[in-house]
Amino acid sequence: MDTLTPQISHNRPQIRQLDEAAINRIAAGEVVERPAAAVRELVENALDAGARRITVDYADGGKTLIRVRDDGCGMTPEDLPLALCRHATSKIDGSDLLNIHTFGFRGEALPSLGAVGRLTIQSRAEGFEGSEISVAGGSVSSAKPAALNQGTIVTLRDLFYATPARLKFMRTDRAEAQAITDTLKRLAMAEPFVGFTLRDVSGGGEGRVTFRAEPESGDLFDALHGRLARILGREFAENALAINATREGLTMTGYAALPTYSRGAAVAQFLFVNGRPVRDRMLYGALRAAYSDVLSRDRHPAAALFLNCDPQLVDVNVHPAKSEVRFRDPGLARGLIISGLRHALAEAGHRASSTVADGILGAMQPTATPGRAYQMDRPGPAARAAAYAAQAPGFAEMATDYSGRVEHHPTKATTQETDETPQTLPLGAARAQVHENYIIAQTATGMVIVDQHAAHERLVYEKLKRQRTENVVARQALLIPEIVELSETETAALLETTEALSDMGLAIEAFGPGAIAVRETPAILGPCDASALLRDILDELTESGTSQTIEARIDSILSRVACHGSIRSGRRMSAEEMNALLREMEATPLSGQCNHGRPTYVELQLSDIERLFGRT
Repeated sequence: MDTLTPQISHNRPQIRQLDEAAINRIAAGEVVERPAAAVRELVENALDAGARRITVDYADGGKTLIRVRDDGCGMTPEDLPLALCRHATSKIDGSDLLNIHTFGFRGEALPSLGAVGRLTIQSRAEGFEGSEISVAGGSVSSAKPAALNQGTIVTLRDLFYATPARLKFMRTDRAEAQAITDTLKRLAMAEPFVGFTLRDVSGGGEGRVTFRAEPESGDLFDALHGRLARILGREFAENALAINATREGLTMTGYAALPTYSRGAAVAQFLFVNGRPVRDRMLYGALRAAYSDVLSRDRHPAAALFLNCDPQLVDVNVHPAKSEVRFRDPGLARGLIISGLRHALAEAGHRASSTVADGILGAMQPTATPGRAYQMDRPGPAARAAAYAAQAPGFAEMATDYSGRVEHHPTKATTQETDETPQTLPLGAARAQVHENYIIAQTATGMVIVDQHAAHERLVYEKLKRQRTENVVARQALLIPEIVELSETETAALLETTEALSDMGLAIEAFGPGAIAVRETPAILGPCDASALLRDILDELTESGTSQTIEARIDSILSRVACHGSIRSGRRMSAEEMNALLREMEATPLSGQCNHGRPTYVELQLSDIERLFGRT
């Protein structure tokens, strides 16, 4: 028995008080688990000090050196020894742990770093002399004078030298360096008016700059747009929608990408609460739910969203790393994200990502560029009409040989000029149908290629959803109510949502202390497993506090109905039908992508088309 349970002793265990060094090393394990965490803590301190420019140097992935320099308010010689004491901070006074307006507030970062590495702090406050203090493995030296400008320089060497076992869990230098870069980029998104520089000084010398973000100017949205373009790339900035929504004291701002600009993994999702980068499962789930109607399951949205509220409404003191938060009303935060994003996507109308056209152009590039590029003058309407008339005898057979043709060449300039009116509309005027599936439309600046089935599928789907919203969801009464046995806790959780479930066509009632009677189900679902449906709802309630399971199932069925009820590939359409489809797309939200997240049309600018033919 002793060999099987080595932790059990026959002697009575004694309670001992750990020494200060052991306490600091234990705390360091919670706060600083890798070099990137040390960078985060030090940069957050710099931001709290009001720094406008922050420089971070690291060597060997941060294992041997991390240096953070800022131009903040600095510290006095009397403050330095106190800054290395656990739970000593200038951020809060301890009277209210919910009224927190700063990144840091726990007072653990510096003493934790000093307990596991060799830490040196040089600082100077305005009106005071500069000073320096060092700590190695928990042993603090006395402060001494130092020459530097206003601000602070924190140098951390040999991280985890005092806890060698922790070094075995470090990843490669490259992986740790990438983690540092990701951490700094998140903080740079949160503070677009602050300049950041990241430098790799491995091997000594000045090193090389791996990331730089100059302070942005303008209002908040302009500054954030510029910072996101610098960090996430020009394509994200071009295809992102500005988000600005408010509900009951909670505000959401930021940028979210169009559905057609999606990613294969959740690598471009950044969430902030009161300026603090967080990784919250509930918030990520809300982001996913907001795009659920316009993205396929294997695609992920891209967004940088900032939630701001009274600090009393959110608890950031959940985890030592401060990466998790807890809202007083999590349903409010989730609802704001879903409704705010869906409203912004709906307002985008038929807009699709520019990367779709870029991909098409890349695929169409010729293998060999012509030896000579030239630009032809574009004729006016009268000259084009005369050319059409001259070419008509030689190309008259095209009207019958090509079934996709929807109009004859005009013979008068006035006719051509009249036809140009629809071209001023966003999706232009239909000119042809090719392969009985793709509509070619001419716009004022180029051309549009529309997938008629995908486009009509979205139009029908949105119409069905509007009908469902405007009318009561049809119900199907069960001849014999289905009894689902659950725990008392699960039963109580479901009964709290009875009204919301009833609005979606699911009627339930209590059937004893640990059972639910299902009396009606949404008719559109047909015969369904009520037990499995309720358990799916419970899983979602447990994870996010609210459930969209029934709505998602109904929408999935409506999507399939729309798919089978829309214009099929292979059907020939008249010019009137094609133009009617284009006009309806312009008036329908989310028509830029089908129900599965694929683009419904591709827009090519005339300049891009000319470049394909060397007419530059």
